[in-house]
Parts: sequence; structure tokens; C-alpha cells
Amino acid sequence: MIQPWNASRRGSVGRRPSGRVTVRQVAAASGYSVGTVSRAMSGHPAVAPATRDEILAVAARLGAPVGNGAAAVRGPAPDAPVLVRCPYVLDDYFGRVVTAAVETLAVHGRRAVLDTGETARERPVLAGLARDRELAGAVLVLPPEPVRELEALRTSRFPFVVVDPMTTLPADVPSVSAAHLTSARALTAHLLELGHRRIGVVGGPTEWLASRSRLAGHASALADAGLLPDPSLRRSVRPTADDGYRAACELLDEPGPGGAPTALVAFNDKVASGVLRAAAERGLAVPGDLSVTGFDDLDLARSTVPALTTAHQPLEEMGRMAVSLLLRLIARQAVDALHVSLATELVVRGSTASPK
Repeated sequence: MIQPWNASRRGSVGRRPSGRVTVRQVAAASGYSVGTVSRAMSGHPAVAPATRDEILAVAARLGAPVGNGAAAVRGPAPDAPVLVRCPYVLDDYFGRVVTAAVETLAVHGRRAVLDTGETARERPVLAGLARDRELAGAVLVLPPEPVRELEALRTSRFPFVVVDPMTTLPADVPSVSAAHLTSARALTAHLLELGHRRIGVVGGPTEWLASRSRLAGHASALADAGLLPDPSLRRSVRPTADDGYRAACELLDEPGPGGAPTALVAFNDKVASGVLRAAAERGLAVPGDLSVTGFDDLDLARSTVPALTTAHQPLEEMGRMAVSLLLRLIARQAVDALHVSLATELVVRGSTASPK
């Protein structure tokens, strides 16, 4: 918000109104709207340089102290860095996204400013980005902030792209993600083709968009086979191996009315590794007694015994695509699609087979 300027101490130059000079007075004198004047005075990059200069000249003539604030109204330098914010540990999932984004920025001559690690979640960053004149834009990986903060940032016209959004985004908030629904449908369809009918799900947090999308894909595959999802075969957990282990213990030890599952679909490879541990403790052979699938295709998926059937997420491509989209937004170029969904690949390994 633009505060009124105190011009009472300035000498009289031309026809200046007495007292404070307001945005409305500058708008009336310049012929531009209040919104355009406000954006020009705050240095908003959406205002054309010629328009901004004209408005600043009018404001200065009226007595607004724009001369001392010239630096504040300039936009970022042409080679200004890009913020890459990932408020999580840079493991083999987030690390691949962030590394690809940083490397792609370097290819385009852009520096990256990193804001990573779990402590980054405690810092209120988004609200200050719109006023930051040292950053050209931002790549936000799985941002935990409420949608209203992302909407406000978009309204400010600060260029940014969300990678793997946690919740459903408005149509005008740019994002890059994997095709979660179709990927999950392919995994469940694979199990159905093998002959499984009692398929359990160890899903992710219910508030996550990816979790809901994958559950929808699972239900879609079941519907294609004439089946309905069984709520007794579903658990929602944090995406960790330990949580996957505990959920699998429940599903295997407390079978629902239809009996124990013959297959379990895990939210990701880490959760799947916990499922494998629970099966091993119970003397269940995988895939002989229980088929297990993961998601992401991390290095872990090839290291388990047996190796995991999973969905390969194009993590590096997500980071590269986010930067490509962001650079177009920074340059104010036309963008064909603000929401990019990248296809995944079903990778069949030794953890799935036909039920006995």
C-alpha cells in the first residue's frame, strides 16, 4: 500500500497542493488510474518504464519526494538472481529438483539464491518478495504457505512458479507438477491386470493435492475394473518409511471384512520401504504373498529387496521446466499454459506379481 507523502516542508514549485500529496492527487494530475499510479510509485515491474517516468515526474511536480526514492522504484537489474525456496531437507527427492533448477538458471546466466532446510518454514518469506528489488523472481518448491499468500504474491505481479503444489492453486498461479492422477491409475491398473482385487493404499497427508489426486487415480482404475474403493484398506500417513511401516502393520494385522490385502500401493518409495519391512517381519514374501508399489523412482527403489515397482517422476525436468516458465514470466513473454503437468513412467520391477 502506498502511504501519502508529507510535502508540507517543501518549497512551492508550480501548482502544488498544500499539505500531503496523495496517490489520488497524482492520479488526477497525471490522468492515470489510482492503481497504475500506486504500482508506478512502488516500482511494480508491470508498469511500462515510460509510464512510470511520466507518473514520477507528475508526482515530483506536485511535491512527492520521489527523487530520494529513485532506487526504490527501479525494478531489479537485468541479471538479478532468482530465489529457489525449498523449505525441506535436500534429500534425493527435493535435492534433484533444486539442483536441476539451479543448474538451469546457471545455463541462462542467472544466479540462484537458496532458501532451504526445515528451518526455512519458520521464516515468513512470501509477503516480502513483492517488495524485493534485488530478486528477479522465485521458484517455490512444495510451498507450505496458505493459498491466500500465493494469491497475494501473484496479484503483486512478482514472477514466481510453484513446483509440486501442496494444495489446489488458482488458475493464474503458475505451477509445474507430475501427472499424479494418471500415474496412480497406471500403478493400480498394473496390479489389477496381475489379478489383485484386495488392493490397499498407504497414502500421503489428506490435505496434500498429490495425495488426493493419487487416491482419485486409484479409484478410477478400480472403477474401470468394476470395483469400489474399500475404506478399510486405506491409511493416510506422513511420507516417511516409519509411518509407512506403522500403517502397513495395521493393514496386515487388522484385515477388513473382505480379508487382508494382497497388494499395497504406497504414497512414495520411502513409504513403500516401510511396507516392505512390515511384510518381512510377518514372514510375508514380496511379491509372493504381498505385492508392493512405490512412487517417485528414487535410488531407494532400486536398492530394496526386491526392487520396487514404482512410478518414475521426472524430478529434474520439473526443476528445469519451472525455470523455463519463470524466465518467460520475468521477460513478460506470452505463456501458453500456466499449469504444466509432466507425464510419469510406470517402472515394473520385482515387488509385484500375480496373487497366489
